[in-house]
Amino acid sequence: MDKKELSKEFRALVEFAKGSKVAAGFAYMDVNGVPDSGRPLELWINCRMTHVFALADMLGVEGAREYLNHGMNALTNYFRDPVYGGWYSSIQQNPSADGTGIAVDDGKAAYQQAFVMLAASSAAAAGVEGAQPLLDDALNEQVKHWLEPGTGRVRESWNRDFTETENYRGINANMHTVEGLLAASDVLGDQELLERATGVLKFVCDRALEYGWHIPEHYSSQWDVLVDYNVDQPAHPFRPFGVTPGHGIEWARLMLHARGSRKQQGLPVDEWMLEAAEHLIATAVIDGWDVDGAPGFVYTTDFNGSVITHERMHWVLCEAIGAGVVLANTLREEDRGEDGEAIDMLVAQWWDYANAYFREGPGRWFHELDRENKPSFITWPGKPDVYHAAQMTLLPMLPVSPTFAAAIRDGKGSLAS
Repeated sequence: MDKKELSKEFRALVEFAKGSKVAAGFAYMDVNGVPDSGRPLELWINCRMTHVFALADMLGVEGAREYLNHGMNALTNYFRDPVYGGWYSSIQQNPSADGTGIAVDDGKAAYQQAFVMLAASSAAAAGVEGAQPLLDDALNEQVKHWLEPGTGRVRESWNRDFTETENYRGINANMHTVEGLLAASDVLGDQELLERATGVLKFVCDRALEYGWHIPEHYSSQWDVLVDYNVDQPAHPFRPFGVTPGHGIEWARLMLHARGSRKQQGLPVDEWMLEAAEHLIATAVIDGWDVDGAPGFVYTTDFNGSVITHERMHWVLCEAIGAGVVLANTLREEDRGEDGEAIDMLVAQWWDYANAYFREGPGRWFHELDRENKPSFITWPGKPDVYHAAQMTLLPMLPVSPTFAAAIRDGKGSLAS
């Protein structure tokens, strides 16, 4: 797709996202794009929608500021735990009579809390009142409750009052923590946050190298790999058994963003950052793309690359397209233009596949397909949010670094008219 078509798709995604607005935030949408009244409001969805509306506002999309303000209000006044700090994992769709959020799940999860950093960073870049205090709060919470001394990584979860934690560590929560740290670092110009993110990226690189460029997803509280974790839940939405090719791709993109930011800020850049990104993307493509008799990326494999879960998730395809764009641009910056063109050809194939199967219409994406590329609802019923697709449409119009909000704020990205 050219930049004009990408801009149209981004605007359509934002328009579709507006349909998720309910009294206390943004709801999980059903297959028709209508708020699902039977589900609570999820913190991760509200943060991701707020992030998208912040980007849309900075890009001049009409009406986006209203929804950005709505998301900020939800995060500040409804999801925020006024007693113990942090943010509830989920709340009711309507606030209480006194204007506070009503918790459905009052536990605290690193995966969800990480997105507060992302949303607050984007809102701060957009100049929204109250965004900087929210970002400061999110960063302070990271140090106070999530960052594990001695590892540089985050624990998985706490109960409401931060007295009980889980004997499990997940790479998914750490991945989105890195995403949030990179966003905050770019918006604030904070090198310490970038160094912290780089430390986690190096850990992932080392573990992936040990397992043939497959990233172990699950760990004990001592950070020992749990190879058989969730063996009976191969299609779990957040903790599936085995290897997730989409996460390999997503980690690669974050490595490239971090590498670019380090170069811009004059920090040392080690060879592993580009080498690992290339290996992770190549392995994900070999194991995951077009491997079971039909086009598409499979959801999970084992550590030998054999398919476990055949369903295709829209987020995996979106991350593949986005990471491919970032890798191709990085290779061109390194005077490896022919290698970049080879990646461009893959990205074009993936876009054709997206248009053939995942895009139901402008701004409307099926979130899951079966192995025959027909709509499926095993893991992701409905159309929860637009974050992966929205970011994918913007990446071809942005530099490798800084990341989304900082790049747009600094005039390094715009929508085509």
